[in-house]
Amino acid sequence: MYMYSDYNFGDEFYTYEGDTGFKTKKYKIMAPPQEQATQPGLEYLMEPAPLFDDPEYKGSGKLKDKVAIITGGDSGLGRAAAVAFTKEGASVVIVYYDEHEDAYFTKRYIEGLGGKCLLISGDLSKPSFSWEIVDKTLRAFGKIDILVNNAGVQYQSDRLEDISEEQFDYTMRVNVYGMFYLTKAVLPNLKSGSSIINLSSVTTFYGDAQLIDYVTSKGAIVGFTRALARNLATRNIRVNAIAPGFFWTPLQPGCWQREKIPSLGADSAMGRGAMPYELAPTFVFLASNDSSYMTGQVIHNNGGQIMG
Repeated sequence: MYMYSDYNFGDEFYTYEGDTGFKTKKYKIMAPPQEQATQPGLEYLMEPAPLFDDPEYKGSGKLKDKVAIITGGDSGLGRAAAVAFTKEGASVVIVYYDEHEDAYFTKRYIEGLGGKCLLISGDLSKPSFSWEIVDKTLRAFGKIDILVNNAGVQYQSDRLEDISEEQFDYTMRVNVYGMFYLTKAVLPNLKSGSSIINLSSVTTFYGDAQLIDYVTSKGAIVGFTRALARNLATRNIRVNAIAPGFFWTPLQPGCWQREKIPSLGADSAMGRGAMPYELAPTFVFLASNDSSYMTGQVIHNNGGQIMG
């Protein structure tokens, strides 16, 4: 039995075949065992702290003078996207639920980089909140160029019978309805060349047995992305999705039982989970003109957990 202090991100361990003692695969641990009682979780409580900014990443003005709305931008993948967008010259609007300490940290960090950041707190499952987001963004920055629908919740349930109607409904309202409401509210303000980025999940493509409601919601996001991309193509508004693998974000300790945390990502070809900064360039690619001829696509950043 390893103690909490014995684990460090990136330490190498092995999986074993039954009781034979034969090593089957080497992997690097995601993090020490830990869990949180809330969803989507709080980044300031995580150990180790997620790495959201690659110090070697240098912006080149790819998003100069753009305005981006990022839901769930207070922490995790959303924070990494916000920092990378800032380095590329964008102003960012961070939409979050009630994770105030994480959100204020992100705002201070962005301003420390010389960027502009507006925080908006509220419940995305409520249609009226989306119109509030648009109104406050336009008042602050006068336009919207990029929308990142990143916010979501995820609950571990061993059986379908364990998923209450309330949990299923809430997962859908946050992960799917919230994306629908905000996209609909933002769309009249997007112009030719704008970009919408939706967050799906690797779990959609292999079907995680313990995340039935979450996988269902993330599958819906793939369908929404493809249909909306075709609908908006003649207006030159691109719509794409990212399907991340296991990244070290607050979603993980907020979902899984503590014993599962170290081995998250172990079944990927690369044998590890990832830090948020490793996804940041993908956000920039989809938000910028680098992906000017790409729409309706799902980009898989999962360390080879699924291929094809």
